[in-house]
Amino acid sequence: MKTRDIRDLVRFSDDGPTTQVLWEAPGLWSEIVCLEGSQDLGPLVDERSDGLLIVLAGEVAVQVGLKRARMKQWSSVLVPAGRALTIRNASPEPSVILIALGPPPAPSA
Repeated sequence: MKTRDIRDLVRFSDDGPTTQVLWEAPGLWSEIVCLEGSQDLGPLVDERSDGLLIVLAGEVAVQVGLKRARMKQWSSVLVPAGRALTIRNASPEPSVILIALGPPPAPSA
């Protein structure tokens, strides 16, 4: 069994959002996203994978398809396959987000 401390993956950059893969397995893929200032990520779409987004720290504005929500620490949202996801930091404090997809996304072409 392997374990990881998520804090080891938390890194911020003035150049834009940072992403670090947390786990990769045949049925699941996950990453940590770090946003600060007015940084955003997306839109991201995977046609075959359902996604789960969990706010680990901070506050973000999230759009899934045409629906929007403001989410604080410990909030989560399901992202159905085929729906676009956009995330924007929504406070002066940095934000840390966990994104998981099952099955893992298709390799980039």
